[in-house]
Amino acid sequence: MSVSIIRHVTWVGFWVNAVLMVIKIAIGHYGHSDALVADGVHSLSDFATDLIVLAFVGIAYKGADSRHPYGHGKFETFASLLISVTLLLVAIGLGWAGVRAITGSLNGNPLPRPDIWTIAVAIIAILSKEWLYRYTIATGRRIDSSSLIANAWHHRSDAISSIATLIGVSLGYFLGEEWRIADPIVSIIIAFFIAWSAIEIGRPSVDELLERSLPNEKINEIEQAVASVEGVKAYHRLRTRRNGHSYLAELHIKVDPDITVTQGHDIATAVEYALRELLGQDSIITVHVEPYRNG
Repeated sequence: MSVSIIRHVTWVGFWVNAVLMVIKIAIGHYGHSDALVADGVHSLSDFATDLIVLAFVGIAYKGADSRHPYGHGKFETFASLLISVTLLLVAIGLGWAGVRAITGSLNGNPLPRPDIWTIAVAIIAILSKEWLYRYTIATGRRIDSSSLIANAWHHRSDAISSIATLIGVSLGYFLGEEWRIADPIVSIIIAFFIAWSAIEIGRPSVDELLERSLPNEKINEIEQAVASVEGVKAYHRLRTRRNGHSYLAELHIKVDPDITVTQGHDIATAVEYALRELLGQDSIITVHVEPYRNG
């Protein structure tokens, strides 16, 4: 079910980005706006990352097999990291193009006046991408999909860059030749926004690929759930991490040394059940049972 939801949301974004990409680049080129062309390239990166999500999500939600005993969740994490790297490369390219345009203007090369249609396209892009952000992130949070959430922030960064584009082309169009340098300046600002978004998306993906433990808040919830299970005298060696859309937790629990093996197993099963209720039914929980000794 989650795979079909992710694919549906991503296909919606795919076609919206395809239309915006063509319109922004075409109107930006013929309407003399570097900022709108940069914004169109940003939409091109959105288009590419939608393809990445569509390619990887089907793999990420496959079950465990002999070669991947913990499932394929890391494929979704890898997809998020690819999105981050793509954004960062786009930011570097756009920033450099903006610097070249400003340098050329300062050396006496006049900048042309943006066309009125560049303003209209920027407004359409802002409305479209903000709606796409809200739609995508709401679904991503509902099904706990890191790739969808990453893609949603990509949409938001595009909406923000379109706002900057609107400001730049409006200044160049309405306020005269001396303000036309605002257009490439805005393209550099857009590049910074894109780079910031890339870092925000990439950091949790890197943490997960490096097996970083879950946040302290989540660990506290796990500890409370374990302590609440009847028969658990103590616990230690709790290790946690994410695996794409699912969680992994390993721990040792201590039980009364005089109970039977079956009773000890039942307590461990109760711990697993409590943690799956907290972390999700597709979580992988490993519980080792030890005898409890005072002192």
